[in-house]
Amino acid sequence: MAKKPTSKSTNSGQVRIISGQWRSRKLPIHDLEGLRPTTDRVRETLFNWLATDIRGARVLDCFAGSGALSLEALSRYASFAQILELQKNAAKQLQQNLTTLNCDNAVVTQADTLAFLTTAPTQAFDVVFIDPPFRKELASKTIALIDQHQWLNDEALIYVETETELTSLAFPESWTQLKEKVAGQVTYRLFQYQA
Repeated sequence: MAKKPTSKSTNSGQVRIISGQWRSRKLPIHDLEGLRPTTDRVRETLFNWLATDIRGARVLDCFAGSGALSLEALSRYASFAQILELQKNAAKQLQQNLTTLNCDNAVVTQADTLAFLTTAPTQAFDVVFIDPPFRKELASKTIALIDQHQWLNDEALIYVETETELTSLAFPESWTQLKEKVAGQVTYRLFQYQA
């Protein structure tokens, strides 16, 4: 007897919030080509690094994807998150997840991040996540725009996650590297900006 073909689900899986007010909550994520949510292990390390700085912080998530980073920050009492996502369905799923969590201190904007960052914000940010799709040369362009258009408050923390083989990444002189780790094919770093 032939197997019936199964229809492809619009959700490829779930993202689990590690800690905070929504600890252990699992939320659906949209199936996107190239989507690679930051692993639980990397996220746990990152939020240990941010432990004393995330509460009350204004957060900018430049390439949200699953929303794992911004949702984790909001769960840990960030005061506000601006969430950027290019893909319409992924942005819609992020908005639905915020609604599910009764979260009203975040804004999901479906936009091209590089275009969005070309104008200065009305209010700068304390924590910025730069975790772009790999092998598209987006990290260096994003870093330049963030620096050029005053997106950062003094002493803001910037998290940058890239493919390990990317060795030509340059960072502004005003960014001091605090941490760096490698997990498999991913290199992740934390910087602090000084005006």
